[in-house]
Amino acid sequence: MPAEALLVTPEAVRLGRTARDKADAIDQCGQLLLELGAVEPGYLPAMHEREKSVSTYIGEGVAIPHGTNEARALVRRTALAVVQFPDGVDWDGSDVRLAIGIAADGEQHMGVLSALALTLGLPERAERLRTAVDVATVVELLRPIPENQTEDI
Repeated sequence: MPAEALLVTPEAVRLGRTARDKADAIDQCGQLLLELGAVEPGYLPAMHEREKSVSTYIGEGVAIPHGTNEARALVRRTALAVVQFPDGVDWDGSDVRLAIGIAADGEQHMGVLSALALTLGLPERAERLRTAVDVATVVELLRPIPENQTEDI
């Protein structure tokens, strides 16, 4: 999958949000994907189904909620929805400050997950995302990392 698929647009970013719990945080990500026109409404319950079967917490205060394999048919286009929770959300005992909702069809799903893992695998970058105070910073931090770059921007 081309790295360009990870480009995040400003309208896909929500900063300074609060969530009552993990389910509320997942709802906010799903609703944003819906508003972006990336998914059909049935994708939102599938995000909760996925979370029940396997946690989408990936470490560094980040979770990547997404739908089940069956729900990929409800994806209109590949998109990311970034929601920041500065006060944190309890994610089954982990503290999540950033949730990145993913909508990707079957062909692109693993590529999106791999590219996100590469991007978020840099602890300094993850920290900057968790604490960003403006949308432009988030968009820049989630831009694709060249394959030969190993240090944070």
